[in-house]
Amino acid sequence: MKRMLRRQRALADYTLAALSRRWGKNLALISVFSLVVFVVASAMLFSAALKREADVVLQSAPELIVQRMVMGRHEMIEADAVAALAPIRGVMRAKGRLWGYFYDASSGANYTFMVPDDPALVPGPGEAIIGEAVPRARGLDWAGAPLFLSRRSGDLVKFAVAKVLSADSALVSADLVLMNEADFRDFFEIGPDVFTDIAVTIRNPREIGTIIAKAEKLLPAARFITRDEISRTYQKLFSWREGLLVALAGAAILAFAIFAAEKASGLSAEEAREIGVLKAIGWDTRDVIAMKLWEGALVSVGAFLIGTVLAYGHVFLLGAALFAPVLKGWSVIYPEFQLAPHIDGLQLSTLFLITVVPYVAATLVPIWRAASADPDRIMR
Repeated sequence: MKRMLRRQRALADYTLAALSRRWGKNLALISVFSLVVFVVASAMLFSAALKREADVVLQSAPELIVQRMVMGRHEMIEADAVAALAPIRGVMRAKGRLWGYFYDASSGANYTFMVPDDPALVPGPGEAIIGEAVPRARGLDWAGAPLFLSRRSGDLVKFAVAKVLSADSALVSADLVLMNEADFRDFFEIGPDVFTDIAVTIRNPREIGTIIAKAEKLLPAARFITRDEISRTYQKLFSWREGLLVALAGAAILAFAIFAAEKASGLSAEEAREIGVLKAIGWDTRDVIAMKLWEGALVSVGAFLIGTVLAYGHVFLLGAALFAPVLKGWSVIYPEFQLAPHIDGLQLSTLFLITVVPYVAATLVPIWRAASADPDRIMR
């Protein structure tokens, strides 16, 4: 065992010395290889972190959301529906929610207006609590400044900014404008007996199917959306955007594939001559193949580690500045938040298999041909 380890160590030492003699070529190779890994790993790490953040956020969401549908579109739902859902066995609470969207012409951004469930977040009359991206979209300092909103030409509504939400919650609150129920209904000019939708809290999540079946009989025109369905939608959305970015990196991946194919087609004259010299001084075929496998492994694994570490720093330290607009989506308001480090082992294993393994395998055929040939013929 010790003899085999010493042999592999000697082969690794020789391989490092051989790589250093061709440092320019190998540096260019590692740089291109690392760039390919960096692009794909950045997309994978950022997408995995966003999926995890979405799951964490949705843990506090209601198990079931009920919406009224008219001609295939979401409409306001009557307060009577809340009273109809509350008595269903297994329902802990059914509460009407008020939320909506508002286009701010002055900044070109869409804000999300909401009446919060938490009493501590309900502002007083004529006041509003805003997300950290709202003042940033308007380019103003909102320390004590009022919020003016125009619903139509000639109309201007003023709110006193009671608080600006912390950037720690920016993933879900960046574009929020929170207000009390009376101000919300007055601003959107809606009656007192309607809600945007109904949030249903269920005691046992395994009973959701049964509760929906009962609720459908009471509200046949309603649409029922479970928390799991929302989570799957976000997962698919981020996966699609991740795939879009990987597709944009297809040119680099294609160039790498062409290079790997060229690598498999044969060795350079210098490499063949080196193998011939090694065979002439007593190296056997297994030693030559092991040495070249060491060379391929050092280059590919080194490039993989460099690309992955750079991608980690890019995503979790620099906020994925290069790719965030693609993966977050297109909007005037981008939430500024720090992603919690999260690594999907399956994704990195897949990336390793599609980059490192093909490159190392591509070296086997030409090496075996050169190593099994007569050394005198190789050198000539």
